[in-house]
Amino acid sequence: MNMIDRVFGVSPQVLDVRAQRMELIAANLANADTPGYKARDIDFSDAMLQVLGEGEGLQKSNARHQRGGEFRNDVLYRMPSQPSLDGNTVETHREQSEFMENAIRYQASLNFLGGRIKSMLLALKGE
Repeated sequence: MNMIDRVFGVSPQVLDVRAQRMELIAANLANADTPGYKARDIDFSDAMLQVLGEGEGLQKSNARHQRGGEFRNDVLYRMPSQPSLDGNTVETHREQSEFMENAIRYQASLNFLGGRIKSMLLALKGE
């Protein structure tokens, strides 16, 4: 494990997964009135297991092997509580709620990563 991986940990991967989830939810909201559109999402915990190399996929045969680092974009379809007559499965109130929760968690991850960067800069400056 190199120095950067030790300092930042999984924070960059968390931001990647959260950003991709944000794009999917935004697409759901944009297509709320599109007939036949199926709402999509990512299971964050499964995606992070894949990023960490603990999910399905390649198995490490040696402790010195690299982690997976990416996930396969396992996009899931949401099951609506009340399907619409035109086949659209977007529930605007649910999507807005999911979007806001994801945005808050994304910001928290950015703040955490920013704090790590600041402390690393202070250490490099010798302060």
